Amino acid sequence: MKSIRKAILLPALIVGALSAAGLAQARDLTIALATEPSSMDPQFHSLTPNIQMSETIFDPLVRTDANAKPVPCLAESWTVNGNVWLFKLRPNVKFSDGSPFTADDVVFTYARVPKVPNSPSSFTLYLKSIDKVEAIDPLTLKITTKGPSPVLLANLSIVPIMSKKAASGPAPEGKTTVELNRGDGLIGTGPYKFVSWRRGAEIVLERNPNYWGEKPAWDKITYRPITNPAARVAALLAGGVDMIENPPTDDLARLEKDTKLHVQKTPSVRVIYVALNQSKEVPPGMSGTDGKNPLTDKRVREALSLAIDRGAIVSRIMDGVAQPAANLLPYPAFGASKKFSTAAAADVAKAKELLAAAGYPKGFTLSLGAPAGRYINDQRIAQTVAAMWASIGVKTDVETMAPPVFFKKRDSYSFSTYLAGWAAATGEMANPLTALVVSHDPTLGMGTTNWSHYSNPELDRLVMEASKTQDDAKRSDMLQRAANMAMEDYAILPLQFELSVWAMKQDVRYAGRSDQYTLAQDITLAK
Repeated sequence: MKSIRKAILLPALIVGALSAAGLAQARDLTIALATEPSSMDPQFHSLTPNIQMSETIFDPLVRTDANAKPVPCLAESWTVNGNVWLFKLRPNVKFSDGSPFTADDVVFTYARVPKVPNSPSSFTLYLKSIDKVEAIDPLTLKITTKGPSPVLLANLSIVPIMSKKAASGPAPEGKTTVELNRGDGLIGTGPYKFVSWRRGAEIVLERNPNYWGEKPAWDKITYRPITNPAARVAALLAGGVDMIENPPTDDLARLEKDTKLHVQKTPSVRVIYVALNQSKEVPPGMSGTDGKNPLTDKRVREALSLAIDRGAIVSRIMDGVAQPAANLLPYPAFGASKKFSTAAAADVAKAKELLAAAGYPKGFTLSLGAPAGRYINDQRIAQTVAAMWASIGVKTDVETMAPPVFFKKRDSYSFSTYLAGWAAATGEMANPLTALVVSHDPTLGMGTTNWSHYSNPELDRLVMEASKTQDDAKRSDMLQRAANMAMEDYAILPLQFELSVWAMKQDVRYAGRSDQYTLAQDITLAK
């Protein structure tokens, strides 16, 4: 009997040992997200949590590296002759369902963008310079622009390519956002493929066996949305997750001293700003203004800006993990002028004088909307701004809520003012200007995230002219003039530039990116 038991147990032990060895080699990764994506539709919402997920499942024609430089992806090479761009596509690329990738998929993808309904921040922003997209043959794509388009490559990096076969459907846009959210048609050429999404609980991806590029380090990726910063840290310390986004600034010193952890800090191109509703009508949440909207008066906007002590926010609220902002991009980024390289000091006395001159010596009441957990310390920053405005007599009712709720209410003009952020993925001033300040006209891909009613025809003209100017020096000058115009007009109030921070187990490494994307395919085991 002993011999029989040994004969049975020995193979079982060998199999178990081999399985354990296999498991040791094949490791899964769990990431705690600060904010859950609002959709799996890669064209629904130009929002960092959405884009970083899309770029893991899909590939763009051209990708940007960690420093926002365009590099080949589904397009191996390209040439430009005037307004005509020819892209040579990478051969032998397959989607995760095994079907071949061709130029027809790119044509389908770009045609779908303007058809996606109810987009809170439309991807038309990135394709507005394109006049025509043609498939010359399966591996040759021709793009004709409306004029010179110096930032076309950077813009194309934001739009991931979908499968025409998988994403087609009876709706004008093909597969609808609702269908894509449940995984129907969510087929890409990226390093990972979609498995499941339980909203509020987890998103699961698996390695794409048909991926054309370098094999990623992880078999399976599980994303867990944990909006509370302290809870994210607790999950990391307990070993429940391998990596977290945006650890609380208060905890950074402690985390950096923990020998079991690694903390990565990377400069970003994200500006945190306050937008002011400058409609002719009195916006929601505003009172004490005799039926007028004081935010249409430049003196009032300047007063609100002067009341904000940006240095104090960075030192006290952000614990130094940020830089005070005087513009939409930090100098010397392309199109950012030296004139607005340093944030002005707060001046409460002058702010009160400006309010009095504008006819509001006793101030008024307004609302300030903000997401809860979308940006680092966003709720605390909103409360601090409100307290600073109170010092000049402007009573502020702060309304914070979950990010999806906030963006929906923001897009329906539910606040007098709101706090949000924008990451300029292209690394130049044209991006935030076109999205946040240019007059709102989504049909032209202009002002797609300008929910403040601000409109300046001369600024619009400069930005449009810059978008067609190939000469870098001239283009930079136009963008600087446009940005200076916006800052001098207090069209929008920049607060700070975030420093991107991730915390992870000691055997995990991520170099970070200036656009703040958490890309699972770039996360590796420490060497």
